[in-house]
Amino acid sequence: MIKALLFAVLAFLIGTFPATWLLMLFLGNLGTGLSYWGALPLGALVSVLIAGATSNTFVAVPSSDIR
Repeated sequence: MIKALLFAVLAFLIGTFPATWLLMLFLGNLGTGLSYWGALPLGALVSVLIAGATSNTFVAVPSSDIR
Protein backbone atom coordinates (compact mmCIF):
# COMPACT_ATOMS: atom_id res chain seq x y z
CA MET A 1 0.00 0.00 0.00
CA ILE A 2 2.79 2.41 0.89
CA LYS A 3 4.69 1.54 -2.29
CA ALA A 4 1.59 2.19 -4.37
CA LEU A 5 1.05 5.53 -2.66
CA LEU A 6 4.66 6.57 -3.24
CA PHE A 7 4.39 5.51 -6.89
CA ALA A 8 1.18 7.56 -7.29
CA VAL A 9 2.81 10.66 -5.78
CA LEU A 10 5.85 10.24 -8.02
CA ALA A 11 3.67 9.77 -11.12
CA PHE A 12 1.66 12.87 -10.14
CA LEU A 13 4.79 15.00 -9.78
CA ILE A 14 6.27 13.78 -13.07
CA GLY A 15 2.95 14.16 -14.91
CA THR A 16 2.34 17.71 -13.74
CA PHE A 17 5.94 18.87 -14.08
CA PRO A 18 5.73 20.46 -17.58
CA ALA A 19 2.63 22.54 -16.85
CA THR A 20 3.90 23.54 -13.41
CA TRP A 21 7.32 24.52 -14.74
CA LEU A 22 5.83 26.65 -17.52
CA LEU A 23 3.45 28.34 -15.07
CA MET A 24 6.34 29.01 -12.73
CA LEU A 25 8.30 30.65 -15.57
CA PHE A 26 5.28 32.71 -16.69
CA LEU A 27 4.40 33.87 -13.19
CA GLY A 28 8.08 34.60 -12.52
CA ASN A 29 8.09 37.00 -15.47
CA LEU A 30 5.14 38.78 -13.84
CA GLY A 31 7.26 39.31 -10.74
CA THR A 32 5.41 37.00 -8.36
CA GLY A 33 8.52 34.99 -7.43
CA LEU A 34 6.46 31.82 -7.07
CA SER A 35 8.33 28.58 -6.35
CA TYR A 36 7.68 25.16 -7.87
CA TRP A 37 5.65 24.12 -4.83
CA GLY A 38 3.59 27.28 -5.01
CA ALA A 39 2.76 26.72 -8.68
CA LEU A 40 2.04 22.99 -8.24
CA PRO A 41 -1.71 23.25 -7.46
CA LEU A 42 -2.37 25.41 -10.52
CA GLY A 43 -0.06 23.19 -12.59
CA ALA A 44 -2.08 20.13 -11.59
CA LEU A 45 -5.31 21.83 -12.66
CA VAL A 46 -3.81 22.90 -15.98
CA SER A 47 -2.53 19.36 -16.60
CA VAL A 48 -6.01 17.92 -15.99
CA LEU A 49 -7.61 20.53 -18.26
CA ILE A 50 -5.14 19.83 -21.06
CA ALA A 51 -5.63 16.08 -20.71
CA GLY A 52 -9.40 16.46 -20.81
CA ALA A 53 -9.32 18.76 -23.82
CA THR A 54 -7.11 16.43 -25.85
CA SER A 55 -8.81 13.14 -24.98
CA ASN A 56 -11.13 11.28 -27.32
CA THR A 57 -14.83 11.82 -26.84
CA PHE A 58 -16.91 8.74 -26.07
CA VAL A 59 -20.60 8.87 -26.87
CA ALA A 60 -22.81 6.07 -25.62
CA VAL A 61 -25.38 5.01 -28.21
CA PRO A 62 -28.29 2.79 -27.20
CA SER A 63 -28.19 -0.59 -28.93
CA SER A 64 -31.63 0.02 -30.50
CA ASP A 65 -30.15 2.92 -32.55
CA ILE A 66 -27.33 0.85 -34.08
CA ARG A 67 -28.04 -0.48 -37.57
